Amino acid sequence: MFKEIEKYRAKIIWIDDEIDLLKSHILFLEDKGYSLTTFNSPKDALDELEVKDFDIVLLDENMQGMSGIDVLKIIKSNYKYLPVIMITKNEEEWLMDEAIGYNADNFLTKPVNPSQILLACKDILDASKIWNDKITEKYLNDFQLLNNKINNINNIDEWFTINNILCDWIINIENMNDKNLISIFNEQYAEANKLFSNFIIKNYKNWMNINSQNPKMSNNIVKDYIQPYLSNNEKVIFIVLDCLSFDIWKKISEKLFKFYKINTGNSLSILPTTTAFARNSIFSGLFPSEIYDKYPKEWEKMWNNEKSKNIYEEFFIKELLKNLGMFDKKINYEKIVTLDQGKELIKRMNEYKGCDLFSVVINFIDILGHSRTESSVIKEIINDRISYRSAVCNWFENSWLFEFLKEASYWNHKVVITSDHGMLQVKKPVLVKGDKNTSTGVRSKYGRNLNLSNKKGLEIKQPSDYNLPNFDGLTNYIIAKDSNFFVYPNDSVSYVKNFKNSFQHGGISLEEMIVPVAVLEGKKIEKGY
Repeated sequence: MFKEIEKYRAKIIWIDDEIDLLKSHILFLEDKGYSLTTFNSPKDALDELEVKDFDIVLLDENMQGMSGIDVLKIIKSNYKYLPVIMITKNEEEWLMDEAIGYNADNFLTKPVNPSQILLACKDILDASKIWNDKITEKYLNDFQLLNNKINNINNIDEWFTINNILCDWIINIENMNDKNLISIFNEQYAEANKLFSNFIIKNYKNWMNINSQNPKMSNNIVKDYIQPYLSNNEKVIFIVLDCLSFDIWKKISEKLFKFYKINTGNSLSILPTTTAFARNSIFSGLFPSEIYDKYPKEWEKMWNNEKSKNIYEEFFIKELLKNLGMFDKKINYEKIVTLDQGKELIKRMNEYKGCDLFSVVINFIDILGHSRTESSVIKEIINDRISYRSAVCNWFENSWLFEFLKEASYWNHKVVITSDHGMLQVKKPVLVKGDKNTSTGVRSKYGRNLNLSNKKGLEIKQPSDYNLPNFDGLTNYIIAKDSNFFVYPNDSVSYVKNFKNSFQHGGISLEEMIVPVAVLEGKKIEKGY
């Protein structure tokens, strides 16, 4: 199972529009065992960083066309843990402060001799190598222990714990850019997903009966996390980030630690892990079959709506709070799909300060995943889970949402952040047959006469056993597990081309089903962030 871990070798990319004048410095570093790749064009260098891994960047501050500070911003935005040494003729303090502000790792003033550059590189690279070696050693030492735990899980709480550990590991390993170690981890994670899927298929049906020992699921979130604060006359901001998986939340939350105390728990998305089922379940506090039975008119209207099957979320949450005995609470709901809508919310955010419950649904992460399927450009940029996570984190750092949360940290409100489901990168096509009325999902489908091998996923012949609606008395469901996705025999080549390696939801996996439920309490730090 183990592949040989590649020996450490320092690879340096040097960006300077007068790089031809630095041949003696380059030869000196190469003689010391370093691999040098040089560019006099910042744009060409940034293109190279997209396709190749480097251990350190040497960056001239004063270049034509694009300043070193501008290049530094881009590098640190896209490759947060890649060390950058700025080299400049300018000794002014403001420039040093700006470089440090954008996380330059060192700062050298010209003229510099080769030995100075060598020493600066060694200071950074040796420290990085020690950290990488320790992470590698610890993971390989813990590998078998983690395997044993994964193979002996008996309840959902243990899966929550393992998922938390696995998310921490992939983020640590990702920071090392060690492709061999990532490959080893991915094999272990795939095995964990296989066992988790089997665990869900074995136990999910039993959780449909009311039982205090059952896991907290989509329909419990408002009752368990929102109602207690409202009952205590506290105000709550409730944010549902569609398609927010646990690993992405871990990275996003790092940006919020300065402003909030954060307590992150776990919830289990209901099946199928789609927005139409799981998000309606969050806002209604009901399983899908219960929504179908209790609100037949609303169900029919939203299920026949071609644009969205979530048009009654505001209605559902107001009904839910009434059913929980909260008749006097001021509730506001917003759904944000576009950047302009987000900016408008920022302008009006003080209007929501007096609400007992301000609920916001944000669709960016889900839209990004679907855009990848539709756009060849985004497909190139987001080609794996690491790049997907990085893209979402880059968006968040510069988003209206981050601005909103920083300001809201002064409001004395509780902030609850969760999701309806996560997402999975699909890899294995599975042929299924269905009539023209079969739903179009890639990871889950409902219709008539759908069949699926239990090796490929879960087949539901009796929807009522899973609290799912039986639309015409003959409805059955199929839900994919592992990295499988559904294709039709008559157009399988086209489906595989469009959907293989895309990010999808609707199925059974750690990424799709285990979602964060985080409670944030503002630290009330001094303004001036």
